[in-house]
Amino acid sequence: MSLTDQQRKFYESTLAMTRQEMEDLDRQIEEELAKVKDRLAELQTAKKASRQMYDAACMRLGIPNDLEAEEGHSAEI
Repeated sequence: MSLTDQQRKFYESTLAMTRQEMEDLDRQIEEELAKVKDRLAELQTAKKASRQMYDAACMRLGIPNDLEAEEGHSAEI
């Protein structure tokens, strides 16, 4: 079954439109991933700074660092 000119134009238009839509969605996905990666990096930096402060407070108080013990236990599992 061959297509009429009108049907062919419709499907060609649909092809072009959906291809553009998929490219736009890919771009949006990449933008959102970049935002998430940036936010994760910020949170990791904040966690590292907090951990350094916690470690120093334990050291100054002369008490065992319970976070080190937890990390050691979870590493064994």
